[in-house]
Amino acid sequence: MTLLQHAIGVTRKEANNMGRIGRGWKMAKMSLGVIRKDKEILLFPLISGLLTLLILAGFIGGMFFSLGVEAVLEGSAQWVMLAVLFVFYVVAFFITFFFNAAMIGCATIRLNGGDPTFADGIRIAKENAGRILVWALIAATVGLIIRALQQRSGLIGRIILGAIGVAWTVATYFVVPVLIYEKVGPWQALKRSASIFKQTWGESIVGNLGLGAIFVLLGLAGILLPVLGFVLAGVTGLIVGAVVMIVYWLILGIVASAAQSVLVAALYRYATTGKESEDFQEVSFSNPWST
Repeated sequence: MTLLQHAIGVTRKEANNMGRIGRGWKMAKMSLGVIRKDKEILLFPLISGLLTLLILAGFIGGMFFSLGVEAVLEGSAQWVMLAVLFVFYVVAFFITFFFNAAMIGCATIRLNGGDPTFADGIRIAKENAGRILVWALIAATVGLIIRALQQRSGLIGRIILGAIGVAWTVATYFVVPVLIYEKVGPWQALKRSASIFKQTWGESIVGNLGLGAIFVLLGLAGILLPVLGFVLAGVTGLIVGAVVMIVYWLILGIVASAAQSVLVAALYRYATTGKESEDFQEVSFSNPWST
């Protein structure tokens, strides 16, 4: 191979990589476009986050009150604390999955050409609350086991368990839409989710990379707020800037969660029907790696 051929090959490879990044960026922007049409979707991650924080505070306060400060800090009631932690995991996962179902439900209505409301999302989630609860129990059990093993493992063990955690996240990527639209049990939903991800892995990776890139860049921009505050008003400006930065990051987290659910809904719809929504017409799910 001549130097000219090698240079052309490298250039084409770089162009392909840039094209894939561009496609991920487009998919992310289209997810955000759906949210702009249905801003009520943002209420679901907001409520989910607030409820989870309140429940966490309740569990922590309950442990200190019932077991005593000394027992909690010294870890002398480990089994009780483990049981309480498991219950919290179940409740937290249920809340997360419930409102994810509501977001995916609303996003799917929009992708099908409808005009969803907040009540539509809650209705869809409530109709599937039983299946969501069972799945929350399974997810909480797996999560707690992985966490317990990580705490008792060395570096190599933690790396292996981390890889298992990533594999679990990948396999369960489409569990929520499968539960609410295919009405199957949790194990069937897990197998079906893994199958759909295998079918759409290119689209899923490209879309998630695009979303991740957007929100990482926006999150990094927030660091400038306390710096700018310090430059303009010293320590007071630094504190104000830090508070604004935290609020800004919370808002970003809410939008990112909603955008992620929209992307999952769009990918699931494409995988199960072969249809691409008009909201995602600038990209083709059928060929996610093209430039």
